[in-house]
Amino acid sequence: MPSVKDPIDVTPLRTRPLESRKSKVERAAFARPFEAGRTFRTFLDGLPNLLASRDIRALSRAVAESHRSGYHVVLAMGAHVIKVGLNPVVIDLMKRGIITALALNGAGIIHDVELAMVGRTSEDVAEGLETGDFGMAKETAEFLNRAISKATEENLGLGRAVGRLIIEENLPFQDETLLATATRMDIPATVHVAIGTDIIHVHPGFDPAAAGRASHLDFRVFCSVVAALENGVYFNVGSAVVLPEVFLKALTLVRNLGYCVEHFITVNMDFIRHYRPMTNVVLRPTSKGGTGYNLVGHHEIMLPLLAAAVIEILEGSSP
Repeated sequence: MPSVKDPIDVTPLRTRPLESRKSKVERAAFARPFEAGRTFRTFLDGLPNLLASRDIRALSRAVAESHRSGYHVVLAMGAHVIKVGLNPVVIDLMKRGIITALALNGAGIIHDVELAMVGRTSEDVAEGLETGDFGMAKETAEFLNRAISKATEENLGLGRAVGRLIIEENLPFQDETLLATATRMDIPATVHVAIGTDIIHVHPGFDPAAAGRASHLDFRVFCSVVAALENGVYFNVGSAVVLPEVFLKALTLVRNLGYCVEHFITVNMDFIRHYRPMTNVVLRPTSKGGTGYNLVGHHEIMLPLLAAAVIEILEGSSP
């Protein structure tokens, strides 16, 4: 045993030839510099075939293949996706038939409706909080509370009720909203509310019983979507808690009822790596034979990049 007081003797160190050692990175996988004026496909082909860029290639191929084969591609998303200007990208994917179902948290309907009304959304929370004005937009609360009443009267889920009311009241920017588009296209668009998390919950016209009933109906619709997810792709984009929990409960419910949902792809996309999406979206649901991906980055960059890669494949190129 060496003395703990003396420097260790490294003379007997065993070495081995570099050629015999396994290496995880080879120059063939390196990036290629981009040249001005080249195509988007050239950019994709020039990405390094390593880590996240390798995952984006594999995932874009998987989404394209699911679409070609008639399987479902489901997008569950937090409201931040709307707030960073990605409605046009999501709507385009819906119109192409790539996204077959949407799931939003409660904040999603707020920002989608405000866009439909006035073409802008997302208040300065810090400024409004100081004066007690945060969340006090009159028209937003009144419209959504009417939609919640409509859901009760017509036995609708919350997503469909909001989408219908946007169309019926002919809001000026309705074509730029997710819920109106989903309603027109008859695409399932469900809303999953946690009471107390959204600005409309503080308004006196809010009916919590009606909202809960409409959101629970949407949960059951969402379960039907999950029941048909075999061989498809499920995205969780920008929801760290609510939607990962909703997905896990839906998955166990449909498996309990005898639906086979084992071989599918799950994807989590967010700014940082969170415990709950990693566990409840990427890892646990795919343990019976699926594949999970976690892509870290800004939504306003990552989602358009992935959407463009999928479209490029479907148009005949292959990154």
